[in-house]
Amino acid sequence: MAKYAHDHIVPYQNSEEEKKQQVASMFDSIAGRYDFMNRFLSGGIDVTWRKKAIAQLAPLKPKNILDVATGTGDVAIMTWHQLHPDKITGIDISEGMLEHGRQKIEKLGLTNGITLHKGDSETISYPDNTFDAITVAFGVRNFQNLEKGLKEMYRVLKPGGKLVILEFSRPKQPLFKGVYNIYMNFIAPGIGKLLARNKDAYQYLNNSMQAFPEREQLIRIMNEAGYSTTHYKALTMGICCYYCGSK
Repeated sequence: MAKYAHDHIVPYQNSEEEKKQQVASMFDSIAGRYDFMNRFLSGGIDVTWRKKAIAQLAPLKPKNILDVATGTGDVAIMTWHQLHPDKITGIDISEGMLEHGRQKIEKLGLTNGITLHKGDSETISYPDNTFDAITVAFGVRNFQNLEKGLKEMYRVLKPGGKLVILEFSRPKQPLFKGVYNIYMNFIAPGIGKLLARNKDAYQYLNNSMQAFPEREQLIRIMNEAGYSTTHYKALTMGICCYYCGSK
C-alpha cells in the first residue's frame, strides 16, 4: 500500500519503535492533560469543530457508530447527545487515553450506550459491514498507514454508511497563515512543554500537520480507498477541515 510523507513523521526521533507504538506512548504520557490542552490551545473552538463534523451524520440517523482514535471519548460523548444512536463503540491504541474516557463516560451515566476498548485502526476487530457510520477526529494524521486505515474503516462500514473525518489543515490566507505558523512552530510546543510537560507531543502535532495530505489530496486518497460522494469543508479560516465519504 502507498505510504505518504506524514506516515513517517513520529513523535520521538531517536526511538526505534514504529510509529503506532510511539503514538500510543505519547498519548499515554499526556492523557491526564489532553482535554484541558485541547480546550486551551484552541480557545475552546475545537468543541464547535466536533459538533459540526458530527452534524454531517444527522440525515443518516445512524444507530450503530464506530469512533476511531476515540482518545478520551470526546466525540463519542458529543455524538451520543447530538444524534441519540443506540450504540457507540470507541477504539484507540492508547490505554491511558481510554481510561480517562471510561471515567468520563461512567460519570455521565453513559456506560450502557458507549463502550471504549483498545483497538488499531488498521486492523479493526469487527466483521465487514458492521457500522452505520464512523467518526474519526484528529486521528487519521496519527495512522501509521493512512491508506490501510481508510480501507479498514471502509470494510466495517455498512453499504450506505458514512465516514466523517475531522482533521487539522493549513490555512491558505497569507497573513493568517503567517500568524498560524508562528503559533504552531513556537507557541504551541512551548505551552505543551510548560503545561503538558511534553514538548515532543506538540512539536509532533505541528510536524505531522505540515506533512499531512489535506483537502483535495485527502479526498483523492478517500476515493481511491473506495469512498463515494466525498467532499470536505474548511472551518475557522482553514485551521481545520471535515471530510465526508460514503460506502
